[in-house]
Amino acid sequence: MSVLRAIHDVGTSITVLDGDVELLRYTYVPDSPQLESPKPFVHPIRTRAGHLVSLFRPHDHVWHKGIAWSLPVVGDENFWGGPTYVHGQFYVQLENDGTQAHRRVETLAVEDSGVEFVHRLAWISQAGERLFTERRALHVGILSDDAWALTFETSMKNVTDRTIPIGSPTTRGRENAGYGGLFWRGPRSFTGGRVVTADGVGVADEVRGRRHEWMAFEGRHDDVDATSLVVMVDHHRNPQHPPQWFARSVEFACLNPAPFFSEELEIAPGETVHFRYGVGIVDGGAEVAAEVAGAVRADLVSERVTDVRMARVAAGIGASA
Repeated sequence: MSVLRAIHDVGTSITVLDGDVELLRYTYVPDSPQLESPKPFVHPIRTRAGHLVSLFRPHDHVWHKGIAWSLPVVGDENFWGGPTYVHGQFYVQLENDGTQAHRRVETLAVEDSGVEFVHRLAWISQAGERLFTERRALHVGILSDDAWALTFETSMKNVTDRTIPIGSPTTRGRENAGYGGLFWRGPRSFTGGRVVTADGVGVADEVRGRRHEWMAFEGRHDDVDATSLVVMVDHHRNPQHPPQWFARSVEFACLNPAPFFSEELEIAPGETVHFRYGVGIVDGGAEVAAEVAGAVRADLVSERVTDVRMARVAAGIGASA
């Protein structure tokens, strides 16, 4: 197994490398226009063999960016990007595309188990109101010679004086369109790929809305003779676990454990809501999905204790570790 390295482009992004392979880049201060609800995103994402498994700003949905924590219905605000679903009018472009604004880096640490990055954010409406403060943590670790894992954690605190419901287009009246949460958009070549659950292999559009602890997407690459797998696992303590899933493969490739698919989650004033997910990135296909999901689950439920001997990069200080 390779030792991971981290490069911090201070004020912009963190890149994690496995030898010479750039596994991912997490852009925490994007230059996205307001229409796309500026938010941090993970792209590019590559397997250990270097195969790209993410897509950035596709022409059909320019607000799709690799893997991102994207919420289309936050009260009357949109932190997804683009138009908002309005029942009876379909999608309407409103002045409500909010921003997930980076505030400060808390930790950048490199240790034997991998790379950890923690930062603070504020959720600001397009009108300028602060709705949530957030602590977000990402951890990258190696699972095997053919797989690595990303752990994504978020804690969001309602800092307004009112209850804020988080939902989806489905909770607002559009059938079977319950997207929102940790959303992955796959490469164009993955269109028509297969999804895998504990029940077997199938078509993504047929399993949309069903509840599973984990789901995987198998896709093939255009430029090389290779198959890759993206596995997403929901933590057992997440609200609405096991979640309903939003998945597509016919129009394009995507996966999304959607905790607000068909039921809004109300966050009271001063309340903090927590979510945790694991994502496995694999050189391989559907036959290893269950095994990788188990490894990601084990990594997801482990309680990491920060070692004081970690290599740390404080906010505002650039370094390569």
